[in-house]
Amino acid sequence: MSVYGVMLASFLTASVEWVEAFTIVLAVALSIGWRRAGTASLAAFAVLALMTLASGFFLRFIADAHILQFIIGMFLVLFGLRWLAKAIARGAGLKKLHDEAEEFAALRADAKLHDIRAGQMVAFQGVMMEGLEVWLIVVALGVQTGRTGAAAGAAIAALLVVMAAGAMLRKPLANVPENTIKFFVGSAILSFGTFWVLESIGYIWPLGDFALPALLLFYAAGGLLAMKQLDVRKALS
Repeated sequence: MSVYGVMLASFLTASVEWVEAFTIVLAVALSIGWRRAGTASLAAFAVLALMTLASGFFLRFIADAHILQFIIGMFLVLFGLRWLAKAIARGAGLKKLHDEAEEFAALRADAKLHDIRAGQMVAFQGVMMEGLEVWLIVVALGVQTGRTGAAAGAAIAALLVVMAAGAMLRKPLANVPENTIKFFVGSAILSFGTFWVLESIGYIWPLGDFALPALLLFYAAGGLLAMKQLDVRKALS
């Protein structure tokens, strides 16, 4: 797989998760101060970095490459399906679109944020929970392709972009097209997973690596069709 494909998938996945983490940290920072909220956030990032290094190191000791490829592929299939299904449901109006401004307002109204320790725990947990999906994607794509550094670098770049945008706006990044990104990334991750699962059990793709963009188009077109059909059914019901 191209290093650019790994980096793009990691960057977009991380962007969505970091936007959600930023909303939580911003709400905490406005209650207990940026230094305290930032310290808790840095602690969470440190844990995620250690997890990335450790998991990438230990996964390389799995002797059978096909078993590792199958495990990673199945994870990506499940992850991609979850993101794509959510994006389809939201796009068809069956599920409410994620609203960062609304989530921010709800967090600001939470009385426990004014307690320093409780606020720091909220910031730590928020970054950890959102960052875990970034960690999983970075490890899965990085280990399978041998480009963990590139995947991690793209995730860090996404973090810096989100932090810079948040610092300039000083408000939740509510205008990020989260559902569109989740639809695209879900389709892409599902494509990677399908490719590797079938390859791990002996299937030889006629187009080689060029089967990946074909799978992406297949899943994206299927997702758009499903979205349209669900929207029609909703209108008729």
